[in-house]
Order: sequence, then C-alpha cells, then structure tokens
Amino acid sequence: MPRIHVCPLSKLPETARACGAQSLVTLIDGGTPVKRPEGIAAEKHLALVLSDICVATAGHQLASESHIQKLLAFVRGWDQSAPLLIHCIAGVSRSTAAAYISACALLPHRGESELALALRKNSPTATPNPRLIALADGILQRKGRMIAAIAVIGRGADCCEGVPFALELR
Repeated sequence: MPRIHVCPLSKLPETARACGAQSLVTLIDGGTPVKRPEGIAAEKHLALVLSDICVATAGHQLASESHIQKLLAFVRGWDQSAPLLIHCIAGVSRSTAAAYISACALLPHRGESELALALRKNSPTATPNPRLIALADGILQRKGRMIAAIAVIGRGADCCEGVPFALELR
C-alpha cells in the first residue's frame, strides 16, 4: 500500500532507512544543508526552497504557485511501490502541508476533511502551513474545501519538533 512518511530534518536518515523510502521531498530555507539519504537517487529528490511563512518577509522565500506545481508534478510521477518521504526543518508545518496536498492530489475521490482528519490522527503536532494549503486549494480547484478542512483540525500540539509519522494512501 502506498505511504507518505513525514519527519523533521534531524530524523531524515533514520526515517528514510526505517521506512524504505526511495523518493524524497525537501521543503527548506535557502542555505540549510541537507544530505540526501543513501538509497534515494538524485532524480528522485525534489528540493523546494521556501520559508515557513505566510506573508512576504524580507530575507525569506515565500511559497508560490510554482512550488506547488513542482510538488504536484513530482508526487504524480512518484513510483508508489516504495514510500515517499517528505521533510522540513521541524516536520510540523511545511512537510505536513505537502503531505496533505499530496494526498489530496493522489486521492481525488477522498474528501478533504477525511484526509485532514487522517493527518491529525497520525500527527498530533501537524500544523500545515496555511499559504501552501491555500495555493494548492486553488491549483487543485477544491473551492476552499482544503482550507476549511485544515482549519477544522486546527493548530497541532506545541512542540519543538514533530514525531515521524505516515499517511496510508488508500
């Protein structure tokens, strides 16, 4: 069964090894060093440079439609025979947003609320970045349903770093 795993940067090598991921999405601030784990080929690694912000801020990279389009193209081309691993610095905001967006794109027959509730069930700390969700909602033509579903699950539990988790895609 296809799975999307999410983790913080500090747990990247061990999570990749444990789950057997062969594809990787990195959402990270510019200049942050990230070493691609063994077993993940360069062509199966999408690195998106963007900050965890919702409004333009000097010195930071605001997420754009281009970032979402690249994410969607990558996950739609993902060979689902091995897990996909998504990470950001903390494994709480950008990566959980990307996992939710990916699930919505890959499972168009499942409701946005159902997927948001699955996200919350698997990660009590998930706090998906609202800008990423809003951009994806528009691109996927979900008419505000993704935004509303994430608003319903609300902010996750406070933490410095999220615990690795997985979303089953069925």
